[in-house]
Amino acid sequence: MNWKPFEKKIWLSSPTMHGDEQKWVNDAFEKNWITTAGENVNETEILVSEKIGCKYAVALSSGTGALHLAIKLAGEKLYGQAKPNCGTLQGHKVFCSDMTFDATVNPVAYEDGEAVFIDTERDTWNMDPVALEKAFEIYPDVKLVVLVHLYGTPAKLDEIMAVCEKHGAVLVEDAAESFGATYKGKQTGTFGMGNIISFNGNKIITGSSGGMFLTDSKSDADQVRKWSTQSREAAPWYQHEEIGYNYRMSNIIAGVVRGQMPYLEEHIAQKKAIYMRYKEGIKGLPVHMNPYDEKNSEPNFWLSCMIIDKEAMCKQVRGEQDALYISESGKSCPTEILETLAKFNAEGRPIWKPMHMQPIYRMNPFITVNGNGRGQTNAYIAGDLEDVGADIFERGLCLPSDNKMTADEQDKIIEIIRSCFD
Repeated sequence: MNWKPFEKKIWLSSPTMHGDEQKWVNDAFEKNWITTAGENVNETEILVSEKIGCKYAVALSSGTGALHLAIKLAGEKLYGQAKPNCGTLQGHKVFCSDMTFDATVNPVAYEDGEAVFIDTERDTWNMDPVALEKAFEIYPDVKLVVLVHLYGTPAKLDEIMAVCEKHGAVLVEDAAESFGATYKGKQTGTFGMGNIISFNGNKIITGSSGGMFLTDSKSDADQVRKWSTQSREAAPWYQHEEIGYNYRMSNIIAGVVRGQMPYLEEHIAQKKAIYMRYKEGIKGLPVHMNPYDEKNSEPNFWLSCMIIDKEAMCKQVRGEQDALYISESGKSCPTEILETLAKFNAEGRPIWKPMHMQPIYRMNPFITVNGNGRGQTNAYIAGDLEDVGADIFERGLCLPSDNKMTADEQDKIIEIIRSCFD
């Protein structure tokens, strides 16, 4: 290839500013509301709750903080008040999506729970409801499920909610990546007891940071709001009767989110166009785009991803921090494609490494459709376990998905990907 690298880097997914953001940030400065309260916070909560279709949205400093308080609240409701110096989960197991960023599952540890990772299904790359049912057979006392909508693609919500209802379990929905996505016409972030979205810098709507707790319960919203402001009591002095957190959203951050909100649908349309151009451009290659349920769901297409057919994978090995591969004609692998994109100043990323493969969670249970996913082979018996998440991680990658990328730039990226199979 005689192409030159892109003069301006093509990002995976960077913030897209429109100008309205600065207007509301300036408004906060002019009114001197440089704190974790103010008109921007109030208006942003209203805008998000109206868009999502829930009664209450509580603006917080991050999606992780929102998820922490959602899980803490679920633990308190399910198991009662925690003992002193203990989290509300107090050793209880929690079923969690396996293929996700670790911010989804870390709050379970914050609250002294034990995450049990549920394997992924191939239709949406989300939690497998069959594996979830199997998990309940193994751990029938579990009462909390934490579900992710990976890369903005809704999970199989009907099936997962049916399993939860059958076993009397509560659902917490991590919609950090799926703001604006719908399942059967209903926004993600409205299906669980408590749910969250994120405004991290690379999300489809950004505040540079920030998140929201979403609920239809006023008492739950009030409790989360109290916890997020250091659990201050209604007294003229600083009075505290329970542990609290400094999790409230800044009025400055809220100004950025407020300015972004009118452009959500525009961003989704741009992201969808990128996905569809990739889908058309890779035809004929031994690869497929990240799938979704076209009948029941409409993703927000936050990240466009790709998976290489097994027979088209060149040899690739990964350690904890490094990867090696052997280039083969007609074949490629995620490492080769990502390294080639980087040479041309374009950013891709490996698929999220499943949680059951992470060193910090190496001792946590992992459940597949066949049951226990740990230790299924020995020196005498070859195991036949299918670890779907590990397979997608091995063969998949996230493609440059920045909505400021032009069609011509994307065409070049597609040709770069094609060249890796030559």
